[in-house]
Amino acid sequence: MFKKKFEQKAVNGVQMGNGTISFRGVTLNVHSFFLDGVLIDTGAKSLDRFFKSFFSELDIKKVVITHFHEDHTGCASYLQEDLQKPVFMDDAKLQSCTNKADYPLYRQLFWGRRKPFYAEVIGEIFYSQKAKWQVIKTPGHAIDHLAFLNDETGQLFTGDLYCQKKTKVVLRDESVPMIINSLKRILTYDFGDVFCSHAGYLSDGRTALEEKLEYLLELEGNILKLHDEGKGLREINRELFPKKHAVSYFSSGEWDSFHIVKSIIAQNKTLIS
Repeated sequence: MFKKKFEQKAVNGVQMGNGTISFRGVTLNVHSFFLDGVLIDTGAKSLDRFFKSFFSELDIKKVVITHFHEDHTGCASYLQEDLQKPVFMDDAKLQSCTNKADYPLYRQLFWGRRKPFYAEVIGEIFYSQKAKWQVIKTPGHAIDHLAFLNDETGQLFTGDLYCQKKTKVVLRDESVPMIINSLKRILTYDFGDVFCSHAGYLSDGRTALEEKLEYLLELEGNILKLHDEGKGLREINRELFPKKHAVSYFSSGEWDSFHIVKSIIAQNKTLIS
């Protein structure tokens, strides 16, 4: 039986809606944020009754999406078709979102089946009622991943770039080296508050992002060192990540620590060649 809950709160003018779903020891959550007429991400289809109630309290002028994953785009169709709100995202996955969602069954059970929607290309900047926003490309977790920086308030919305300090598992198609580069890029900007789509409000956002980068760089160094010593990918994975997480079993390996090792070694081989 899936257990669902929803919490709302406001932090420094940002309205936050956080939906959570739990099943057999696996608990996942996702936020949608609202500031100055802009809705950032749309929540999951499986939690749509909560998110729809949240949206009804907001004066939404436009919707911007950090990346195409179904927990961030699950209610995009509702916002576009029922509420007539314009939706914007990076162009890399824009076309695929016009089709029926195609992802594994366990993700459909958790997040629901996202309906097709039609987004517009977001560009490098956009405007809200009172501010200019910078659109920052931050790929790695997803090829189309974006962060949004409000120039007026200095508030930064990082999507899934942070999530947690010590990443233990990633999706099969994620690239940790790209995430490292995206963290380096985001830290060159001047920002204050940081809002993560899963961790929520980060009270000391810059430090959190710096610590995440430091962790990944150290992890990258350890993996490359063990690989240079002649150890194979599976052996490196067992040594650095001895604990198997529930999500790895539940997802049949789509989420796994092995993908961290694999992406780092693959990138290193590419650079050498």
